[in-house]
Amino acid sequence: MRNDKFHGRVQGTGRVCNAPGCDEPGEFRAPGVRSSGFDGPGDYRWFCLEHVRQFNSGYDFFAGMTPEEILKAQSPIAGWERETRAFRPDAGIDQAPRWADFADPLEAIAQRAKARRADHQKAADAARRGISPDERKAYDALHLAYDADRRQLRQSYSELVRKYHPDRNGGDRTFEGRLQEVVEAYNLLKGSALFA
Repeated sequence: MRNDKFHGRVQGTGRVCNAPGCDEPGEFRAPGVRSSGFDGPGDYRWFCLEHVRQFNSGYDFFAGMTPEEILKAQSPIAGWERETRAFRPDAGIDQAPRWADFADPLEAIAQRAKARRADHQKAADAARRGISPDERKAYDALHLAYDADRRQLRQSYSELVRKYHPDRNGGDRTFEGRLQEVVEAYNLLKGSALFA
């Protein structure tokens, strides 16, 4: 395909110019009418070179918007008002690594895939040992290996209760949710046949 001096020209599509009464090929794409609530171009229109130049000279991106919508669209932070899940301060806690932790996005993808494979392997190992999904969550909450015995269960439980209890954290109740998880996990596992 030869290099065209007009950027954006799409030749040989068989489209006809959308300008009324024009039979020239429609080789240049132009934004269509924007539907309500949609900030994109809507359906595209196709024009010949002469009519796309006319269209571009009179195009108004803000046509049909309220003054508030125009002000919002002109804001330098338009689209960045909310933190996405990956960029929240608590992202990645007890989850896969955050994107921001990596210089190269491919490393982040590889790390997430590795974590996912490890989770699948762990689930398969738990199923092979006859550990139910609820028991697996309890093992995870108590940081126990699947071959742990009753002594290790009590030891892990004691350490985590001391770690998360408000009395050990200067009255800070931040970790009460984690403490509750640990207590529920211990109560589930201590009565389980796995620790009989």
